[in-house]
Amino acid sequence: MAIADGKADGKGWGIFRLRFFGGGGGGGGGAGSSSSNSSSTLSLTHHRHSRLSGRSQMGQVYGGAAAAPAARRNPGASSISSVARSLLPTRRRLRLDPTSKLYFPYEPGKQVRSAVRIKNTSKSHVAFKFQTTAPKSCFMRPPGGILSPGESIIATVFKFVEQPENNERPLDQKSNVKFKIISLKVNGPVEYVPELFDEEKDQVSVEQILRVVFLDPDRPCSQMEKLKRQLAEAEAAVEARKKPPEDTGPRIVGEGLVIDEWKERRERYLARQQVEGVDSV
Repeated sequence: MAIADGKADGKGWGIFRLRFFGGGGGGGGGAGSSSSNSSSTLSLTHHRHSRLSGRSQMGQVYGGAAAAPAARRNPGASSISSVARSLLPTRRRLRLDPTSKLYFPYEPGKQVRSAVRIKNTSKSHVAFKFQTTAPKSCFMRPPGGILSPGESIIATVFKFVEQPENNERPLDQKSNVKFKIISLKVNGPVEYVPELFDEEKDQVSVEQILRVVFLDPDRPCSQMEKLKRQLAEAEAAVEARKKPPEDTGPRIVGEGLVIDEWKERRERYLARQQVEGVDSV
């Protein structure tokens, strides 16, 4: 009985092992193959998940390492943005008339004049200054100044016209001379000195670059007529500045002038009395 029990026990354990481990063929083989497939699928899924998680961790590590220098580069990024803003068109403080050209009458061998009206269109005081590529043969009057809000001035530009070369026609001759007007915002009505633009170079704006255009003085045109009017207005403004300011206050007479005038009146009175006395006799 013990042996029978042992065989029975061993046979029972063998069946249990066979069913549990899925060995052999028949129905047990199908169950074993399905369990092996599921286990391989689980292992493959686990492997992919581990790879993805490893990549994400590496990305976080390297991303954090890259983010740190990027954070340290913020000042550089701000400087780049400031440079980008500087490349944008700046708001004009001055309005010029003509806007981009200086018209000169073409008279070779003579010094000719042009004019440009400069008006402050901003809400603050603005300093302006002329610059030219030919300071020996060109000059401006005034070379610079301070304009209050809404104030305008006509500047006169002088230029010596050279003789044409290579038998060129007068109006075909091109001039490489250029003029530039720069501006600077100032605090209140201050005295103009050219050093203002050297002290605040970062705040200086280029208003316009003017190129030279020659006109035939014997041929009437709208530009020539306008130039003549502006030159006449500029000359009148210069003459007005030369005159002393009119004294609109009350006249104060000195004591000596009062005495002299009283003596003069008394002498005239006495003279009339003498004449009347002679006539009565």
